[in-house]
Amino acid sequence: MKFRKLGSTGMNVSVIGLGTWQFGGEWGKDFAQVEVDAMLDKAGELGINLIDTAECYGDHLSEKFIGNYLARRNREDWVVATKFGHHFQGHLEREQLWSAEDVLKQLDDSLRALQSEYVDLYQFHSGTDQDFNNDKLWSMLDRQVQAGKIRHLGVSISASNQGVFQTSSAPDVKAEVIQVVYNRLDRKPEEQIFPLCKEHNLGVLARVPLASGYLSGKYKPDAVFQPGDVRANHNEDTKQKQLQAVAEIAANEVPSGINMAQWALAWCLQHSAVTSVIPGCKNVEQVISNAEAADLDMVKATI
Repeated sequence: MKFRKLGSTGMNVSVIGLGTWQFGGEWGKDFAQVEVDAMLDKAGELGINLIDTAECYGDHLSEKFIGNYLARRNREDWVVATKFGHHFQGHLEREQLWSAEDVLKQLDDSLRALQSEYVDLYQFHSGTDQDFNNDKLWSMLDRQVQAGKIRHLGVSISASNQGVFQTSSAPDVKAEVIQVVYNRLDRKPEEQIFPLCKEHNLGVLARVPLASGYLSGKYKPDAVFQPGDVRANHNEDTKQKQLQAVAEIAANEVPSGINMAQWALAWCLQHSAVTSVIPGCKNVEQVISNAEAADLDMVKATI
């Protein structure tokens, strides 16, 4: 595994992290604690130390799986990032909660679920600029940093073309990390977001680095996803175009003998602004495959 400094936080994070939306049950599979334990054990064994979750991946369900695991392991071995702003109400249904009072309750609920006295990175989760522009919210969060409940603040922007204000304003609210969708099919962050991140020394977590699994190379343009899998809701024309683009990338860009999913993760990590990628995983084999992307020569330990 290779490690990079996460912006100005001082934290060393593995270049491959672990995204955990799937643990909330919205990717066509329900998980048991024993399965989560096996994946996290393997991740730790392979040098992965970054877990990204959120309060709305299930009703704190993903956090509870992680917290149950951490309670039986060394908490200090892990950098745990979670998020705020949404409350799970049902499959792909969320209530928006952005007041200082609501977010403080979310934080305390997340800490209970995680069975931890602190969260390493607490991220504003895909809200509007109006939601973001809330002095009471950020003042409250700063007090929680001072109290030791939060070690660092971050902003998970909803879309790169909507995140310029939030990225440029991150230093004003003492946020040190930006999370953004970035992959070979979606390069928009390169235009404005990444230059701002480099200017302000903001760490970057690239989410959806495999484009919801499309860049794994497993799916043909006529792929059908089962009900209960978030991808079943994707626009059919967009899905067809993206999977056709994947086929062309596989044919023209991925070197012979290189696993496409590993190449796609390493591709993200080549950008000088990106600190870590946070792909999801459904089993131990995917954890292993993701971790092996760090071994490719495309990936450097320092950027």
